[in-house]
Amino acid sequence: MRRIIIVAVAKNSVIGRANGDMAWNVPEDFKFFKETTINYPVLMGRKTYGYFKKPLKDREHIVITRDENFDPKFPEVKVFHNLEDGFRYVSTIPKEKMFIIGGGDVYRQVLEQDLVDEMIISWMDFEAEGEVTFPRFDETKWKVISRDKRAQFEIVHYVKVN
Repeated sequence: MRRIIIVAVAKNSVIGRANGDMAWNVPEDFKFFKETTINYPVLMGRKTYGYFKKPLKDREHIVITRDENFDPKFPEVKVFHNLEDGFRYVSTIPKEKMFIIGGGDVYRQVLEQDLVDEMIISWMDFEAEGEVTFPRFDETKWKVISRDKRAQFEIVHYVKVN
């Protein structure tokens, strides 16, 4: 199963606010996110999950949290307390890919631990206010396989260089 980061990043590396909220509203990027992730498992941290208020339609949710008492309020949402267990679970799902959808700590951990195969980054054409940033990554370890310029952002698809 291919593990793919999907994220929108402002020019100043901001991806969101500390409370889990988005730092901007760009409907075209939300539409792209939905079309790309629909029918695939999505792995995220607790704050990212909290932003959605309820599970996203037609996607299996895997939430990673250190909070042993976290209740996702929806029984179909799977909760794990570390990435290893979350990835072990998602590997049992018969799909060819899954998406890591945030937040900042989850992105940092999967990049540091070399746990992803691809990244789809919507590079926004503006700076944003927020406390959560996308971690720097070694661009020499990634190859750009496509670019798609949109009105307010450019979607860049990366694959890991072996």
